[in-house]
Amino acid sequence: MTEIDFAFSAPDRLRTACQIVARHHQAGHKLVVFCRDGGRLNAFDQMLWALDDISFIPHVRVSDPLAAQTPVILTASDAATPHHDWLVNLDDAWPPIYTRFRRVIEVVSNDVADREAARDRWRFYQECGHTIVRHDVSRQQLP
Repeated sequence: MTEIDFAFSAPDRLRTACQIVARHHQAGHKLVVFCRDGGRLNAFDQMLWALDDISFIPHVRVSDPLAAQTPVILTASDAATPHHDWLVNLDDAWPPIYTRFRRVIEVVSNDVADREAARDRWRFYQECGHTIVRHDVSRQQLP
């Protein structure tokens, strides 16, 4: 069954998600980043390019011909993805593709609306019987 990690108290949701993706990429993990909001997904895409002056996080959209060979995939749809280990959800709702993955990472900022949406996702996952692990980003606890 899919395990769920919630990273709470992120000062900036997208930047924290980039740091998490970078950390997992450095550990050799393959990830899929999901968000139906095209503007947010584009902003995340741009942030991956500018996260660090000396590092590069290879990433493409799920429709790219190189998706199967690229460690980080960005998607806004429930189409098939080449990787199924880690899913980073940047959407406000639970991702419809989450059960395909071994682990899901939910990043939650201090924004009131973001926290409310995260509570709904937490309840959904909990009602489905998933193990949920809480990480406090303000204490440098990244999943």
